[in-house]
Amino acid sequence: MRQIINLNSKWAFSKMATEVPSAIDNKWCFVNLPHSWNAIDGQDGDNDYFRGTAYYAKTIVKNDFPEADRYYLEIRGANSSADVYLNGKNLAHHDGGYSTFRVDITDSLEPMNILVIAVDNSANDKVYPQMADFTFYGGIYRDVNLICVSESHFDLDYYGGPGIKVTPEIEGKNANVEVEVFLSNTKIGQKVRYTVYDKDENVVASKETDETKVSFAIENVHLWNGRKDPYLYFCEAELIENGEVIDNVCTRFGCRTFEIDPENGFILNGEEYPLHGVSRHQDKWGKGNALSKEDHEEDIELICEVGATTVRLAHYQHDQYFYDLCDEKGLVVWAEIPYISKHMPAGRENTISQMKELIIQNYNHPSIVVWGLSNEIGIGGSDEDLLENHRILNDMCHEMDPTRKTTIAVVAMCSMDDPYLQIPDVVAYNHYFGWYGGDTSKNGPWFDKFHKTNPNIPIGCSEYGCEALNWHTSAPMRGDYTEEYQAYYHEELIKQLFTRKYIWATHVWNMFDFGADARNEGGENGQNHKGLVTFDRKYKKDSFYAYKAWLSDEPFVHLCGKRYIDRVEDVTKVTVYSNLPEVELFANGVSVGKVKAEDHFFYFEVKNEGETNLCAVAGDCKDCGVIRKVEVFNEEYRLKEKGAILNWFNVDAPEGYLSLNDTLSDVLSTLQGKMLFMGLVGKLMGGKGKGKDGKIEAMGFEVGPEMLSMMGGFTVLRLFNLMGGMMDVKFTKEELLELNAKLNKIKKPKKK
Repeated sequence: MRQIINLNSKWAFSKMATEVPSAIDNKWCFVNLPHSWNAIDGQDGDNDYFRGTAYYAKTIVKNDFPEADRYYLEIRGANSSADVYLNGKNLAHHDGGYSTFRVDITDSLEPMNILVIAVDNSANDKVYPQMADFTFYGGIYRDVNLICVSESHFDLDYYGGPGIKVTPEIEGKNANVEVEVFLSNTKIGQKVRYTVYDKDENVVASKETDETKVSFAIENVHLWNGRKDPYLYFCEAELIENGEVIDNVCTRFGCRTFEIDPENGFILNGEEYPLHGVSRHQDKWGKGNALSKEDHEEDIELICEVGATTVRLAHYQHDQYFYDLCDEKGLVVWAEIPYISKHMPAGRENTISQMKELIIQNYNHPSIVVWGLSNEIGIGGSDEDLLENHRILNDMCHEMDPTRKTTIAVVAMCSMDDPYLQIPDVVAYNHYFGWYGGDTSKNGPWFDKFHKTNPNIPIGCSEYGCEALNWHTSAPMRGDYTEEYQAYYHEELIKQLFTRKYIWATHVWNMFDFGADARNEGGENGQNHKGLVTFDRKYKKDSFYAYKAWLSDEPFVHLCGKRYIDRVEDVTKVTVYSNLPEVELFANGVSVGKVKAEDHFFYFEVKNEGETNLCAVAGDCKDCGVIRKVEVFNEEYRLKEKGAILNWFNVDAPEGYLSLNDTLSDVLSTLQGKMLFMGLVGKLMGGKGKGKDGKIEAMGFEVGPEMLSMMGGFTVLRLFNLMGGMMDVKFTKEELLELNAKLNKIKKPKKK
């Protein structure tokens, strides 16, 4: 029988070794898996985290393992490429940091062995991802196992798959379930016993045969019905020789139908089922992406608490355990590969292999409904090689899995008539109106325009969001990184996106703050702060509760602004979120009034005198906080860039004239400002400046009007800090002040 031995404990680790070690000595440190070497330097900013080759080594003794015919090393995640050595011999190479791969080590196994795994996350032009807004953590950050099997066994060699494939098809009230198994080294006379169990482990159907593909009928099938009823069946396959079970595999599966309709959105089991949820990265503060089971469980509980019906598992294959949790909780999943940001002609084979691994390893999960081909890959425009790469992936997905749809996440500035929008079954856009330029009101109308222009293409919103840290104000503005602006932003986006039922899915970017070492902004470097929850999972931002008010059935009330205590105004606005119809607010025990709100957002005005204890009451729910009158604004609430050469409040900004604190769009709306900016493009963007036909180029991309529009929402100072960090281009304080002096001579454009 198959036995699985976990090998996570006590690996010798070194980033300093220059060759594959033949022995382990005291120069190495010891770590347990899961492990990432970028857990600290990948989260602190400046884009300077270690990217290179590191070595993991372990002594293994054959007699410590169960007796078996074949021994397979299973590595469930090593980022980004890995080589496996046993006793100095290279047994395997794997490209792709987010999927399971296995290596048959049987023939090289000696009584005493040195096992070495060399892991490499260095930059190259063939393994995705290479350019993206998140940290590419190096390390063996998931489990490593030894799988001990008989000579005849369920396949372990094919793209890390489970060796069993279950395809349910609904027929009226019943289901026809096709089960296919994949075997290695079979012998005449061996048979496979297939057994289907219900959730309570009662036998639903069973069959013993020498065939590798069978079908079962499940009468009055219990459907997997999302968050309402995520019912799961089990299927076990046992390989039998002379009446004895010599190997077995087991998988869960769910029976369901779905459609994605361009007018009515997502339809589950024949009923409209709005998909509103979040995206998720697989990392955490102080751990990188080396998460434990408990970390995954904490994440899924928070996602369920907010009321999400869907989760986009971005931008790569996630841990199998998390897909299992999505099956159990009923979350509809968008699964994707890290074909992201910049198309690499030499990376085509890697997109194909990563997609094969994603589908083969995850085929049985009922939660998954779409395979994501790429994310923002058209940021530099579509060329024929990019289009062909997408066509190959799209056709391959349909051939390997005709039961699911394909999709792409499209960068905001991509034209609605770009040919690559025609390739997948459905599409979705990443839009940040109200954060990266424009204002929040543009979001809904943009989707209306797309829907009208492309009435037969189901359209979704794959990313939207804005950043917030522990900064506060009573006058929130785009780009201020306050919790109050993020709350306002999401209030507006909820009202626009959730009321358009043709939008097949919406995914907030992001559920959690996450590591992005290239970012130096917001006052806490090395992170993207668009999360509804902080990186350490300890604080749910106010915007978290805006979604809970719309999506969750669990009665609650939430008083916003509890971290914003000191306030200067005489009358202050107080916001409350609840999924109950009416909220009453009390100030020092006295009712301020009752408010009803169909949109779940309740607004009050409260006199700000001395110290005021606020309590919001809705039904049996209560939430309380404190505000305090102060004469001078508390500077602890105001954004200060961590390690910034120059902060906004040190910038001279004469009235009526431009400064570094004005937005790029304001600067570019003046002729002098445009000329000044053009001269700086090369250094700021790390590009060539003017390319062919006099167009601006940066990072190998053409900077068109759409990209400039997106950048236009940033102040010049913020843009320099952000792009300087991402492109590793540094400006001195003197250079910035010199630029500010030049801007101070240019009159501000008149507001229309």
